[in-house]
Amino acid sequence: MNHPKMQYTYVGIDSHKDTHTAVFIDCFFEKLGEITFSTMPSEYAAFLDDALKLRDNGTTLLFGREDVSMYGRTLAVFFRENNLQAKHVNAFLVARERKNRIVTEKTDAVDAECVARVLLSKLDELPDAEPDDKYWILKTLVAQRNLIVKHNTSLKNHLHNLLTQHYPNYCQLFPAIDSKAALAFFKRYPSPSTLNNTTLDELAGFLQEAASYRVGSGKHGRIKAREILDTLQDTTAPYQEVRNNAVCSAVHQIESNMEEITKLEKSMAWFMEEFKCPLTSMTGIDIVSAAQILSCIGDIKNFPSSAKLARYAGIAPVTHASGKKDIQFANKRGNRELNSILYLLSVRLITAPSNRMLNAFFYEYYHRKLSEGKTKRQALKCIQRRLVNIIWTMLTNNEEYVNPPMVSVQNAVDLVCA
Repeated sequence: MNHPKMQYTYVGIDSHKDTHTAVFIDCFFEKLGEITFSTMPSEYAAFLDDALKLRDNGTTLLFGREDVSMYGRTLAVFFRENNLQAKHVNAFLVARERKNRIVTEKTDAVDAECVARVLLSKLDELPDAEPDDKYWILKTLVAQRNLIVKHNTSLKNHLHNLLTQHYPNYCQLFPAIDSKAALAFFKRYPSPSTLNNTTLDELAGFLQEAASYRVGSGKHGRIKAREILDTLQDTTAPYQEVRNNAVCSAVHQIESNMEEITKLEKSMAWFMEEFKCPLTSMTGIDIVSAAQILSCIGDIKNFPSSAKLARYAGIAPVTHASGKKDIQFANKRGNRELNSILYLLSVRLITAPSNRMLNAFFYEYYHRKLSEGKTKRQALKCIQRRLVNIIWTMLTNNEEYVNPPMVSVQNAVDLVCA
């Protein structure tokens, strides 16, 4: 009886922007050939015809690929539509295979052959390479929002550097540099010289309108306008007009980015309805956080247990044992984006906005771990691990989280002391 692995010809594919490189091997790790073809979907049918000529007689083509979401996504869709078997090969396994081989060069063909060799040796362990359109779209929305938020942060830092030269005390006037009133003011008055001949009533009316009748409305608007006019200093410098234009340009880009972020968040909220995700039932997880978590995890069915999800997130400790020595230390690998999201969520759950505990359970759990001798970092890691259990259960069973009653900080402290 033939071994099950003998029924396949193994095809490793290395994907890039312009071309894909495929290397074919048999079940004895013997190279049968290689094909380089264009990333244009119109070329895929011709590639499949050539691939069928290279397979062993009587065997089935089995494809292995590292990339199923970027350059290789259209190819993954082609495989699915043509009922071709494909596996997802972890990039770490490919890199380890390349290091283990006596090969000094790194080419597309070498990488593709390493993918094929991992595909053969780890066949029973590798997941199917099934592109899921829903999770791919969600990940695209999250990545686009993250990119704009990162760009906006850089712009705000740049604007801060410009404003410290024009309004040294601007932080006292507008604590939030990206507030509606602040952006409108700096766009209209990028430097003190532009406020010349501006009366108190004019400035108060402008602030009232800019803040949409909230921050600068009524009497508070006049107080803010008086504070601005009374603290003005002449900061006029050479090429002041160029400096003013730089401020206006930065403000305009920040406003544009904020509008785009709002649109993306609306699209995200609408699209999240497709998942019927229960994560937002937990206080502290909004639509954006839920979308970020779900885009990192993907289909929860890929994780049979919460322990596997914890390892994927880089939260479960790594064990190094040799003889009588058994050492555990923090895992630096895993999905660092998911790890960062869970860390920030852990910090959020033990804080007290407006003197009210967001989650008394996690607050008590955090301080219990501190009383056991753990450091703050270790206690937060324990909260992350508990969060993984809760998130895995919520997604697996489609159950909503039951939030503990909100209590004051003093009541939470009394609970810990008890």
